[in-house]
Amino acid sequence: MLDREGFRPNVGIVLLNQRNQVFWGKRLRTHSWQFPQGGIKHGETPEQAMYRELHEEVGLTTEHVRILARTRDWLRYEVPDRFIRREARGHYRGQKQIWFLLQLTGRDSDMNLRATSHPEFDAWRWNEYWIPLDVVIDFKREVYQHALTELSRFLPRPAQADRATRRETPHREDFVEGAPLPSQPKDAAAPPESAD
Repeated sequence: MLDREGFRPNVGIVLLNQRNQVFWGKRLRTHSWQFPQGGIKHGETPEQAMYRELHEEVGLTTEHVRILARTRDWLRYEVPDRFIRREARGHYRGQKQIWFLLQLTGRDSDMNLRATSHPEFDAWRWNEYWIPLDVVIDFKREVYQHALTELSRFLPRPAQADRATRRETPHREDFVEGAPLPSQPKDAAAPPESAD
């Protein structure tokens, strides 16, 4: 399902733990790390698609998370031709996404990367909210930065009692200074995008 400009409607998910760290998933059989995301099916709302993708990719359900915010508008990225399946070239340009900020209300042990027969990730980890985005495939970085920036004003404040033992919520200026995920090789190939 593409819009008139060739963009596929999609959702992105920023999942927080109680320390305002974000979930990063490692794409199956690659060195590429990303947030959960996926297409909106015909007849689905962005929220319905978000919950479906959250279960398919991370194994969580509505009882494990709470919605804190979502982006106001669609955020778009274009996919380079070399990453587009041959049959989709010419009419598929990329993704347009609504991003959701979720708070994990369950436990880490509730996550299941094998919740479906077609897993997206083979590993995951928590990292600081403001983290260098060099591990994200280059054509998605601007959308990630925009989504994180827009959603950052909805980050929960750490509980008063926990402030002595936890680092304060990272600020925008920490973005470049944060501890990086394992680096993605410069020539790492992304799996082909599809217009499905």
